Amino acid sequence: MKKVFILLFCLSLGFSNVSAQETKKSELHQLAESELAKGSVAGARFNFIRAFEEYAKAGQLKAGMECATRGAAMYYRDNFWKEAFDLLRRADQEIDIRTKDSKQRAALHYIITKERLVMYIKLRKSDSAKDQIGIMENQVTYAADEALKNDLLYNKAVYHYSFGQNAQGNAVFQEMASKLTASKQYDKVDGVYQTLIANARRSGNANMVAQSYSNYLAWKDSVNNLKLADETGALKKQIADNEAKIDDQASSLTARQAIIVGLCILAAALAAALVLGGIVLMRFILLTRNQKKTIRLANDNNALKAKFISNISAQLNPTLHKLDAKIPEVKALLDFSEHIATLSNLENSMDEAVAAEDVQITPFCESLAQEVKPKLKKGVALKVNVPNLSVSMNKEYVSHILLHLLNNAVIYVPEDGTISLEYKKRGAHVHQFLVSNTGEPIPEDKRDDVFKPFTEVKDFTEGDGLGLPICKQMALKMKGDLDIDPEFTKGTRFVLLLHS
Repeated sequence: MKKVFILLFCLSLGFSNVSAQETKKSELHQLAESELAKGSVAGARFNFIRAFEEYAKAGQLKAGMECATRGAAMYYRDNFWKEAFDLLRRADQEIDIRTKDSKQRAALHYIITKERLVMYIKLRKSDSAKDQIGIMENQVTYAADEALKNDLLYNKAVYHYSFGQNAQGNAVFQEMASKLTASKQYDKVDGVYQTLIANARRSGNANMVAQSYSNYLAWKDSVNNLKLADETGALKKQIADNEAKIDDQASSLTARQAIIVGLCILAAALAAALVLGGIVLMRFILLTRNQKKTIRLANDNNALKAKFISNISAQLNPTLHKLDAKIPEVKALLDFSEHIATLSNLENSMDEAVAAEDVQITPFCESLAQEVKPKLKKGVALKVNVPNLSVSMNKEYVSHILLHLLNNAVIYVPEDGTISLEYKKRGAHVHQFLVSNTGEPIPEDKRDDVFKPFTEVKDFTEGDGLGLPICKQMALKMKGDLDIDPEFTKGTRFVLLLHS
């Protein structure tokens, strides 16, 4: 938990908006960052302090305070706590000497006080950290800066979480999220939630992950409703304005000469038609936007679920590998963990291109058949019907998919049955692999479910049900598809569609 909140403090710097002129980084400042990138803490510290002094003399106080706090961080990183506090004290003195504007002075002192808060939290000194929170509250009052008020709420939340005061932390965090939401700064709130969830995952705190994710989803739903209400209100206002204009025009036309009454009626009819068309169009646009938002939200949720499941799998793996893999249940759990990781990796990298190579179809398919033949039941015939040509494809993914389909066919085909592996070219850049068996066909109402993971609770020793979903994701990643042939009635036929 300690590492999580230190990271959150670093990220909270992004909320500060001290009213000082932005300056280009000096040579000393750049040299300090270069030394830090090389791993030289002492060199970075020395140059950050020199940059602080140089900026202070030049009156560039915001940049100077940034370098002072980074220099202090380099000190306490090596447990030189006294030196770190002394450096921050010098920074406060420079602010008092060189700043006349009270608001700017308070905002600059806030940067220094916040760094002291980080130090006291690292030292686990609750009372001293609490004192810094009080000082920061006074500084924010004098600075009268809305961004600093939000930053203060964030740091108060971190303070409470750091010392186990979860209820107070949640209350402050919700207050900050409510303020940003009320001002329609949805992206900032989303970023805060994402940061909290991501760092909770890195810390391995499943409780905090679950609570943060639950709060995030609830907030997301409320924001979607707010956005929808705003858009609906704007559309209603636009419609009302248009109708008001039409009514004004209609009333003015009625006062005109009788000779243009017919034209007025025609104009009114046309206007009504336009309004109706506009309403229909607006409804269509609104529905389309809602559908896009729903799809985007579903994709975001799926990505978060995939990452969450992948993290769980990664955390379970070290423990599972300490168990005896000869035990069927342990072997099943290891396979399930590996399948989870594979499925998650495929979903998270779906937009990445896969490499393709030219493969001779005949030897490729025959080698797959040879691998499966030792598993065949008595009297089962395995037929390979492929032409002698070369195809550009991802050999690893296609091999995995076809082997899985063939092994499934071995399980479900009865004795004296037939398994077939075929290849068909469907166009200049379209081709198919077909794997069929003469076993019992998959019921029509379950054909879609076989490609969906976690559709039913299974005994893992009998298979985890992730084989076909993994194959489906591989096919989609190759810009192809995997499906069941609905016209094949003598058993089951899977069709792998590829584009070269």
